[in-house]
Amino acid sequence: MEKTFAIIKPDAVESKKAGRILSRIEAEGFRVVALKRHRMSRAEAEGFYAEHREKGFFGGLVAYMTSGPVFVAVLERENGVAHWRAVMGATDPAKADAGTIRKELGLSIERNAVHGSANPADAAREVTFFFPAAELL
Repeated sequence: MEKTFAIIKPDAVESKKAGRILSRIEAEGFRVVALKRHRMSRAEAEGFYAEHREKGFFGGLVAYMTSGPVFVAVLERENGVAHWRAVMGATDPAKADAGTIRKELGLSIERNAVHGSANPADAAREVTFFFPAAELL
């Protein structure tokens, strides 16, 4: 079993799509290891997305991710990282495959409903960013 990390982003929480996304997660065979509603501080968002600091979209990304509550989650299943990425779809909802979360619920490349780890190393880092070991049930 492989763990991955997910965020249900502010746009999806605000539009009351979190339950639909969580249902899809379970329907895809993931076990929800940990889940919590969270409001990211500016410092947290800047730290979490530090790899993008020098990119032009960084300031907008930080402002967006701190604009409202999110749900952060640790998910687990066989091939967890790759499967979650396939379920999410392409970053740009306009380019995402039919049936993916971003195609169905994403509003734009910036407001695309969900985040997922890019690879197992990122998943390990992202999980520990939001969840101490005692919260991983």
